Amino acid sequence: MKKLWMMITALLILLVGCGKAENETEENTNVEKDTEQTIKVATASSIEIVSEIMEIAEKLLAEQGIRLENVVVSDNIQPNTALAEKEVDANFFQHALWMQTFNENNNSNLVVVEPVYHAALGLYSKEYKSMEELPEGATIAVPNDPTNLGRTLAFLDAKGVIQLKEGTGIYGTLQDIEENPKKYQFKEVDLLMLARMYDDADASVMYPSYAMPLNLSPSKDALLVEDPIDDFAISLVAREDNADSDLVQKLADAVTSPEVKQFLEENYPESAAPAFE
Repeated sequence: MKKLWMMITALLILLVGCGKAENETEENTNVEKDTEQTIKVATASSIEIVSEIMEIAEKLLAEQGIRLENVVVSDNIQPNTALAEKEVDANFFQHALWMQTFNENNNSNLVVVEPVYHAALGLYSKEYKSMEELPEGATIAVPNDPTNLGRTLAFLDAKGVIQLKEGTGIYGTLQDIEENPKKYQFKEVDLLMLARMYDDADASVMYPSYAMPLNLSPSKDALLVEDPIDDFAISLVAREDNADSDLVQKLADAVTSPEVKQFLEENYPESAAPAFE
C-alpha cells in the first residue's frame, strides 16, 4: 500500500511539472508575440522598383525582430491619406514636392525621412527615334497634376524643347511657355495614363516605373532624359510625430542599406540611381 501511494504521489508531481512547463512555454510564446514589432508602410502598386526594395528591407528588418507589412494601394493619393490618418507608419512612393503639395491641400504634416533613388523623367516615342524626327506640331503627352506638370515643363525647358518665362522654375503651367519653336501640342493626362499615351500620342513623358513595363529604357529608347534633381528623389516619408521613432529610423536604414544600393546599381543603373551615399 505504501508503494502504491508513493507511485501515485510521483505521478501527480510529474503531471504538475508537465503542466507548469506547458504553461511556461505558452507564456513565453505570448511574450514573444507581444514584443514583436511591426511597421506598416504604404506603397503604390504601379512602382515595381519600390516593391523590390521593400523585399530587401523586409529581410533586413526581420533579422532585427521587426515585421515589415507592405500595404499596397492602386493610386498616388491613398498612401498619403493613410499615413496622415495614422493607418500606416510610413509610405514610400513619392518625391518631396508631391508630398508638400499634399500637405498644403490637406493640412497634414508629412516629412521626408530619407531620399532613396532618382526616378528620372524620359520622353518616349513609339514612332520616332530622335527629337530631330519628331515633327512640327507633334502631340506630347504630359502629366496634368501641377507638381509633375511643372517638373515636366522644366525638364523640356532644360533640354531646349521649349522656353519658359523667366523665373518659372519647376512650377510652370502650359501658360508659362514663352517659346515653342516646333509648335508642339501638349496633351495633359493623368499621371497613370502616360504609359497608355505611348500608343496614342507622338511622344509621352514617363517615369521609369511606367516605361519599364513597356520594355523601354532611358539610354536605348528615350528621346530625352532628365538630369537628376534632389527634390524629385523617390523618398521614404513619415509624419512629424513619428519620423524620428526607432522603427521608422530602422526602416530608413534598411531602404538605404548597402544591399539596396547594390541592388539598384546592378539592376537599374539608368532608371533608379541611388539618392544616398
